Amino acid sequence: MKTMTLELPEQLAADVDNAVKAGWFTDPQEAIRQAIREFLNSHRLELQERQQLEDIAWARRAAKR
Repeated sequence: MKTMTLELPEQLAADVDNAVKAGWFTDPQEAIRQAIREFLNSHRLELQERQQLEDIAWARRAAKR
């Protein structure tokens, strides 16, 4: 597993701590992992489309050479 360090605004950090205290998550790390998972899942098609468009642009540039 890769370790990443991040800084959060005070209010966001407090919200994460409150979610942990309320029992939604076992620790802040779990809350952050879940938030990232949900973001990526909700934007997966957009991210895939962007990658495909970048691949197409690369292929067009390569074909012109």
